Parts: sequence; structure tokens; C-alpha cells
Amino acid sequence: MAVNLQTIKEIRNYLAEELSGLYSEGELRSITNIVIPRIFEINPISFLLKDNENIADRGKTGKVISFCRELKTGKPLQYVLGETHFYDCVIKVHPGVLIPRPETEELVDLIVNENAGFTGTIIDIGTGSGCIAVALAVNFPLSQVTGIDISGPAIRTATENAKKNNATVSFLRADLFKIDPSCINNADIIVSNPPYVRNSEKQFMKKNVLAFEPHKALFVPDNDPLKFYRAILDLAGHILNPAGIIYFEINEAMGRPVRDLLELCNYREIKIIKDINGKDRIAKGKKYD
Repeated sequence: MAVNLQTIKEIRNYLAEELSGLYSEGELRSITNIVIPRIFEINPISFLLKDNENIADRGKTGKVISFCRELKTGKPLQYVLGETHFYDCVIKVHPGVLIPRPETEELVDLIVNENAGFTGTIIDIGTGSGCIAVALAVNFPLSQVTGIDISGPAIRTATENAKKNNATVSFLRADLFKIDPSCINNADIIVSNPPYVRNSEKQFMKKNVLAFEPHKALFVPDNDPLKFYRAILDLAGHILNPAGIIYFEINEAMGRPVRDLLELCNYREIKIIKDINGKDRIAKGKKYD
């Protein structure tokens, strides 16, 4: 059956009807406010005043229908659109890389605010889409930023994102657990958002995350939830300069264990920082030899 969509109001109602039951009212409103301006190239604010304006365009209304069909499968909006916004950067995403979370923006914001005017070297371990590395390079244009990841598709996506945002970042494909420290420049800041969701926590996650986002970038064994943090700190022992700082995004249940690990590795000025929801989300420490 053909779908005839002539006005923004009709498109809005179509999306609401087709996606009801899959998304909350707030989520539906957000989807509509992103999809319509994006497809019809309308200012996100002014389109709200054009509900009854005829914007018939067979190609573009066809794209609305296509987007809607993808969303009905549970595919995240960011993957359907092919990009998302992260700390004032536009970041391309696909099912081979994680969708950047608000918590990770908080991590970047902390680094930016604590290191104003930074001109040293930053290494982002497990860079994925490159969102952290790109955002830091944009905010610290005189710094030298490197992103490391084991995934070839992730490295290619991160490279595209650096170009898209006019950020100077170098990327290295490497296995954290096998990497030769001599292949990496020394760093003044190391940052990482490694896999930290325990396998037993899958049951609490949204189905669309489990169905579409890369499990290797999310999950760790219950019996060894800090495996990536230990490997990063081992590498940092070779490449992080004295008085250098390490920043981690962490599982909300792992604040104390991560603190203990940092202390064991001779870090000082350790802080476990809560996110906007009051959950332990960031760990940081300064290296002392």
C-alpha cells in the first residue's frame, strides 16, 4: 500500500503510528525532531513552525519510509542515520563501532576542563569511532593525539571522523595485549573507554544494543572484569611520562577495584568521579615512579 505524505504533520503522525510501542513518547519526539530536519534539510527549530507546509518530495518521503522500516527492526537511530553528535563533533557510526554515550562526553569534558591549553601528547586506547581522540584533538589543536584499536573497520571509521572534523589525529591498529611499547610515542595523557560491561549484566541491557552494537567493545568476563584496565596500565608503565595522567571510563560497580588497581600501579591523586546520574563513571590518577 502506497504511503502519501505531503506535510510535516503527516510525516510526524506517520512516524508516531508506525513506531508506537517500540519507543516512548519522548523517544518518538526526539526521533521526529532529528529525522525530519535531516532528510528535508530544514532548520531544526523552524521546522516546528511548518507543520502544515506542503513539502512533498517523493525521494525524500521515500527516505522517511525507509528510515522508519529500519527503526522498526530495533536498529539504533544513530546507525540508521550513519552519524551522531558528540561534544560538538559529527561522528560517523555503523554497527562495527559503539555509539558514543553521554557518559563518554562527560569524560572528554573533564579532560578538556582540567587541561586547558594542553599541548602535549594524548593516546586514546580502544578508540572505536575515534570520538574521544577527535574531540580532544579539536579542543587541543596544538596537541599530538593518537588513537589505538584492534579493529580495522574502527580505525577506518576513526580516520574518516578525524577528516570530517578537521582534526589532526594519527591512528594505529594494534592488539592491546600484544603491542610493543616501543612502537608508541610516550604520552602525557592516556585515556580509555575500554569494554567494561560484565557478561552477567547483559540481561539488563536494551535489546537493540545487544542486537546491533559490537559485543567485543562492550563485554568482559565476570571473573576478570578489569582485564583491559590491567593491560592498559601495563602499557602505561612503559609509555606514560612521569606526572602523566590516566583517565578511564568505568563500570559503575567497579569504582573501588579500579582505585585499588591504580594504587597498586603506584598512581597518586586518584579520583573516582560520578556521572550526571550519580554513578561512579570516571577514574583518574597521576603517575609517579
